[in-house]
Amino acid sequence: MLPDPEHDGVLSGVRVADFSRVLAGPYATMMLADFGADVIKIEPPGGDETRAWTPPVDARGQSTYFGGVNRGKRSLLLDLTDAADLATAKRLALEADVVVENFRPGVMARFGLDYETVRGENPSAVYCSVTGFGTVGGAAMPGYDLLVQAVGGLMSITGPVDGEPSKVGVALVDVLTGLNAVTGILLALRERERSGVGQRVEVDLMTSLLSALANQASSTLATGEAPARLGNAHPSIAPYELFDARDRPLVIAVGNDRQFASLVETLGCSELATDARFSSNQLRVHHRSELRELLGARLGEDDARDWVRRLTDARVPAGLVNDVAEAFAFAESLGLEAVLELTDEEGERVRSVANPIHLSSTPARSAGPPPDLPAEGERTVWHQERVTEP
Repeated sequence: MLPDPEHDGVLSGVRVADFSRVLAGPYATMMLADFGADVIKIEPPGGDETRAWTPPVDARGQSTYFGGVNRGKRSLLLDLTDAADLATAKRLALEADVVVENFRPGVMARFGLDYETVRGENPSAVYCSVTGFGTVGGAAMPGYDLLVQAVGGLMSITGPVDGEPSKVGVALVDVLTGLNAVTGILLALRERERSGVGQRVEVDLMTSLLSALANQASSTLATGEAPARLGNAHPSIAPYELFDARDRPLVIAVGNDRQFASLVETLGCSELATDARFSSNQLRVHHRSELRELLGARLGEDDARDWVRRLTDARVPAGLVNDVAEAFAFAESLGLEAVLELTDEEGERVRSVANPIHLSSTPARSAGPPPDLPAEGERTVWHQERVTEP
């Protein structure tokens, strides 16, 4: 399917030459496409490697991994080692408003597609490079999300207290880096409106993660002490963790003394609100294990769903531990539009995760589902008809 590059959106008229692959870069360019940018995804012969990351597959038999970060784009197969294809790639980069790439540092320069070369002939271009560990000491390090979660400290604070370090259940660092790339690109486009000149945007997985560690990072810098794993507990708030009800787990996220008083009253142990061990958050954190044991005994007397209902009625933050399917159903029950229904030119419907950014006047509106892998004979025709024409 060939999405309409002219569909309305706040980024309509912005052309993106997307040389990125796998997750961080494609996630960023998909976000841009959702708001009207014309994203041309340059793929090697055979396609983005995530096209082969199956199962699972969607209704069209396409990799759900690929589909999750590539909707609304056009696809173009180019072999950068082929002179004619490389000339096409250069033409795209020189005509683009935005160039996005996540090759190892030095690769784009080898093909004459690096920032300095593109800027020389296209000074208004915004050029975004996504790396794992920057372009200096970490230039040769592979930017795999799992590796960054490990060396970036995230795994050291994730997992059971007495268990092994754990990764997050999704490539979260890639997603965070993709969002940082979107922010940088939009900032650079805003500056271009004032100056008429583009610039380089550089984001990397390592510093994106360190920034996202937020309070854990700031406490480390302030105290010089690295935080330890606390399982599902919070280092600065209690009770703010997972508990076992009679039938299944739930989370309780108490953020202040009023909520704590409401919690213990709902659980039938209101005396804990004035207990000398638990009368303030600081004391509750200090006596966390004692508090957890007392609350756990009460919570184990009833089912999780009943506790969540009663606690929510008492304005105590609480919720079930949903699986992903339950999470979508829960969002729907709240009136949140978390699922996007897309239809390809054959009429096949594909469900996709909706863009979470909501604009009142120029909302996200995907131009179409993820692109099929173009046939070899289609790429030249598409290039002539859809890429080089003004």
